[in-house]
Amino acid sequence: MTHPYARELGDFLRARRGRLRPQDVGLEPGGRRKVTGLRREELALLAGLSTDYYQRMEQGREVRPSDDVLDALAGALGLDDAERRHLFGLARAARRPVPDRADHGPETVPDGTRRLLRVLDTPAVVLGRHLDLLAWNPMAQALLGSPGDRPAERLNMLLLMFDDTLTGERSCPDWERQALDYIGMLRAAVATDPTHPRATAIVGELSIRSAEFRRLWARHDVRASVSGTKTFRVPEVGDIVLDWDTYPLPGGPGPVLLVYTAEPDSPDADRLRLLASLRATRPFGAR
Repeated sequence: MTHPYARELGDFLRARRGRLRPQDVGLEPGGRRKVTGLRREELALLAGLSTDYYQRMEQGREVRPSDDVLDALAGALGLDDAERRHLFGLARAARRPVPDRADHGPETVPDGTRRLLRVLDTPAVVLGRHLDLLAWNPMAQALLGSPGDRPAERLNMLLLMFDDTLTGERSCPDWERQALDYIGMLRAAVATDPTHPRATAIVGELSIRSAEFRRLWARHDVRASVSGTKTFRVPEVGDIVLDWDTYPLPGGPGPVLLVYTAEPDSPDADRLRLLASLRATRPFGAR
C-alpha cells in the first residue's frame, strides 16, 4: 500500500513542477511538448537527481529523500517559505511508519473562547482544522446569515462557498482568492493527516460536483497562517470591505479563531454597524 504522505508528497511535487515553464529556469522550450510545465527529467537535472529516483518520488513509491535532496528540490522548484515547510513536513512524515490509530474525534471549542466570541464587537467565528464552522458570534451571524439554519455537517466554509444555491458571492472580485485561501488551509490540514475521514469527505464531495474546486484543488497551494481582505455584498447596506485574520487556539493544531475587522471610523465600519442594527440576531450558537 502506498504511504499516504508519500502519495501527497508526489502530488505536491507534480503540481509544482507543472507550474514551471522551461524559460523560467533558463532552459530552451524546444519543439512540441506534451506537458505545460517542466518534464520530470528536466527537473531532476536541475535538482541533481536521477530521473528514475525523482519519478519514484512523484509516484509515491518507497523513497525517503534526505534533507539535502529536499533542499535541492525546493531550489529547483522555486518554492517559497510556506511551500518549503510543506515539502519537508510531507517528506519527513513519509519516512515514518503509518500510525495504527489517529485521533479523529470531534473538535471542541474551549469555554474561554466562547466567552471571547460573545464580547467581541466585530464578526468572529471558530473554524475547525477542516474549516468546519464550530462557533460564531452575533456580529458574524448578522454578516453571514444564520448558520444554525443548516445541518451541522453542512456548516463548512468550503462546502458553503461552493454551494450552488449560494452563488451570489461569486460575483465578488475576490471570490477565487478567498476560495484559494480556504483551499490552502485545508491542504495544510491534509498534510498533517491525509487519511482523515472529514477531509476525505469534503474533498470527495466537492471534487465530484464542482469543476471550479477540482481546478483550484489541483494547484496544491498551501496556507500556513492566513490573513486577507474580503468584500461582502450586502443588499441592505452595500459592499463592506473587511480585513480578516486567523489566530490558532491553544492546544496545538486544530481550530482557529477567524476575526473580521473594519478600518476604524471608515465607511465600512459604519456599514457594518448599520447591518448589525438592521438584522435581528438569535442568541449565540455553536455546533
